[in-house]
Amino acid sequence: MLRFVYTIAAVLAVSVIANAKTDPTALYDLSIEANLAQPKCGKQAKDISDFQNKQAKLIKEAGYITEMMRKREVIIVTVPAADLFAPNDTALTKEGESKLKPFVPMLSTADFYRMLLVMHTDNTGSREYTDELSRARVEQILDYFEDHAKETDYVIPYAVGSERPIKENNSVENRAYNRRLEIFLVPGERMLDAAKEGALSSKRLVNF
Repeated sequence: MLRFVYTIAAVLAVSVIANAKTDPTALYDLSIEANLAQPKCGKQAKDISDFQNKQAKLIKEAGYITEMMRKREVIIVTVPAADLFAPNDTALTKEGESKLKPFVPMLSTADFYRMLLVMHTDNTGSREYTDELSRARVEQILDYFEDHAKETDYVIPYAVGSERPIKENNSVENRAYNRRLEIFLVPGERMLDAAKEGALSSKRLVNF
C-alpha cells in the first residue's frame, strides 16, 4: 500500500486520533508526538507496561539498543543507519533486512502494535539532501515490512532528516550516532483489548 511519508511538521488533531479507531489512515496525519501519546491505556496501564517491559528485555537481550517511555508503555528501539544501509545509499542491505526481520511477527495482528518508523540523518549536505535521504530510506524500510508482514496498516513512517540529533554533529562518532532508525512500538487497540480480557500473557511476546 502506498502512503505519504510525513515529516515532523505533520499536524496534531484530536479528531484524527478519534477516527483512528476505525480508519488507520487517520494516524498518518499526526505528528510523532501525537501518535506516541495514543491510545491511552487507562485501567490496563499496569498490565500493558508489564507486558511491554518483558518484550523490551527480549529485544535488548538480542543486542538492540532499547529504551522505554510513557511509563514503560512504549518501547523505543534504535538501529544505527550503518546496520541498514551503505553510506549515502537508500537500498536496504542484507544485514539491514536481518535487523528488521525479528519485528515482522509484531505485525501479525492489526493494531496490536502501532509501529512508528522514524528515520534520521546527520547534517552532512544540504537540508534538501538530508530530507530526501531520510525519506528514501524510511520508504525502503516500510516497503520491507509491507513485503514481509501480515498487517501494516498501523506502520507509520516519518522522515525527519537532520532535525532531531541526539548529539552535536561535531565529530565522526557523533554524526554516526545521529544517523539512525528509531522504531517506536506503541500499544494498539487490540493490545488494550487483550489486556481487558486478561489475555495479555507471555504467549503474545515475540522472541528475538
